[in-house]
Amino acid sequence: MSKIQDVASRAGVSTSTVSNVLNGRSNRMARETLARVEAAIAELRYRPNTTARQLKTGHTPMLGLLVPSIANPMYGFIAREIETQAQERYGFRIMIGNTYRDKDKEARFFDDLMAHGVRGVIIISSLVDEQHFESAGERGLVVVSYDRRATPGVESGIDHVSVDNFEAARMATEHLIAQGHTRLAFVTAAGLTMSRREKISGFMAAASAAGLAASAQVIEGTPLNEYGDSMMSELGRIEAAKLAGRDPAERPTGVVAVNDMMALGLMAGFREAGLSVPADVSVVGMDDVFLSALMSPALTTVRLPVPEMAHTIVERVMSRLADPSLPTGEFMFQPSLVVRGSVAARSAEQ
Repeated sequence: MSKIQDVASRAGVSTSTVSNVLNGRSNRMARETLARVEAAIAELRYRPNTTARQLKTGHTPMLGLLVPSIANPMYGFIAREIETQAQERYGFRIMIGNTYRDKDKEARFFDDLMAHGVRGVIIISSLVDEQHFESAGERGLVVVSYDRRATPGVESGIDHVSVDNFEAARMATEHLIAQGHTRLAFVTAAGLTMSRREKISGFMAAASAAGLAASAQVIEGTPLNEYGDSMMSELGRIEAAKLAGRDPAERPTGVVAVNDMMALGLMAGFREAGLSVPADVSVVGMDDVFLSALMSPALTTVRLPVPEMAHTIVERVMSRLADPSLPTGEFMFQPSLVVRGSVAARSAEQ
C-alpha cells in the first residue's frame, strides 16, 4: 500500500505539499505542482488513512449532500458528479440525505451531519428562506447552496452555485415561438422556490417580447403528496389530461415544463389522451436527464452543465474547509438548448 511519502517522491514535492492537496489547501499552489501531485496520487492509487485523519482533526473525511429527492434522476446525476470530484480529488466520501424541500428536515440533517463529524455540506434546496443555512454556518459548517441565487444585499456566509434559470426558460420559450407557437404554457408544481420563480420570469419575458404575454399561461399543479420532486412525472400526466380536455382552439400548442420529469409526464399524459407530441402539442423540458434522449419522440430540453457545476461546488467546499477566512461567492453557469423531436413547427392556420 502506498504511503504519502511515496506520493511526494513520485511528484517531486514535500509531504506537506501532498497533505495540502489532500486537505483542499491547493488554491494558492502552482497549477503544474497540483497536476503532478494529482497524477502521482492516481498512479499510486493512494488513499489517505481516514481513521488517523479523524483522530487528528476531529472531522470525518465526508461531505454531506442534501437533495430534494434522489428519485429525480437529475439529482442522481448531480450526486454522481459531486461524489466523483470529492473522492478522486480529495479522498472524501459523500453522505446523501433526502429533504423533500422541507426546512425542518434540512435543519435536522445539519445537526446530524455535525454530530458525525461532517463539516462540509452541499444542499440543493432553492427555498426562499436560507436562515437555517446561515445558522449552520455560524456553528462551523461550510455550506454551499445549489439551485438558487444569493439574496441581493445579504451577507449569508454561504456559497451559491446555480444555473441561469431565467435564461433556461427564456430560451426554451423562444424556441417554441420561433417554431410558430402562439398559445404557450409553463407547467410547474405548486410552491414557489427561487429557481421556479426565475423560470417563470424567463418564460413570461420571452412571451412578452413576442407580444404573447396576455395569452401565456402559468399552470401550477398540486403534487399528490409531500414528495413533490419524485412525483413530477405523475403530476405532468395529470396536468396533460386537463389540458387535453380543453377546447382545441384554446389549448396551448407549446408547453415548457419546469424540468424533464414533468415534461416526460406531460408527454405520456398527452399520448394517453389521444394527442400527438409534437403534431398536436410541442413540449420542451429542462435538465437534459439521460431519459430525455430515450423517449419517442426524444425530448427537446435545456441542458445544464452539471460536471462543470459539480467541480465548482466541491472546490468551494474544500477551499473554505481549508481556509475559513476565504470569502464566499456566487457562481452562475449558462444553459444550452438541445433540439430533439418533441417540438414541431406550427403553421398560422393551425
